[in-house]
Amino acid sequence: MLTTNDVAQVFDTILSIPGMNELVKIDLKISRKNVLLLNHVIERGLLIKVDDKASNLLTSVPEENLEELRSLGGECLSKAGLIELSEKLNALSGTTK
Repeated sequence: MLTTNDVAQVFDTILSIPGMNELVKIDLKISRKNVLLLNHVIERGLLIKVDDKASNLLTSVPEENLEELRSLGGECLSKAGLIELSEKLNALSGTTK
């Protein structure tokens, strides 16, 4: 059985493969509901890194890559016109960005 450290090393190795930093264009059409859910999943996943460093693969990911994920979620919300709704839902649920 692989330890958490072993899995993190494999994950880090995969992220280091040549070409992994190359930009790709993705033409994606999803519903506003799924944009809202995607942003929530990204935000929630990134919070796990802060709360539970020992058991998360994201601990080996550079902060700049995590910030790119946050940006992606925000960009999706913006393109779908859901920034204000997302902020209000976060306020209702007591979560903050």
